[in-house]
Amino acid sequence: MRIGEVIGRVTLNKCDPKMIAGRFLIVRPEDPESLRTAHQGTGEIVVAYDRMGAGLGQQVSVSEGREAACPFHPDRVAIDAYIAALLDSVTCD
Repeated sequence: MRIGEVIGRVTLNKCDPKMIAGRFLIVRPEDPESLRTAHQGTGEIVVAYDRMGAGLGQQVSVSEGREAACPFHPDRVAIDAYIAALLDSVTCD
């Protein structure tokens, strides 16, 4: 799981009916240094499925890979990244 900032959203023309309840957001992952200094992260941009209602500029945790599809069990969907939590604050020593 990684921490990132929501920087945009994706508009879909059509999608799988199992995924109607959510949306896709663009997330910029943050590294420990960017968390300490409030600078922008330098990680590769991720498109993540969101059912939590994250907004632009909000910090989120992103689950990736096989674990990203687990919230949809037993419905199988093709998800590679999923917003698992909305973060109020992050403290990094």
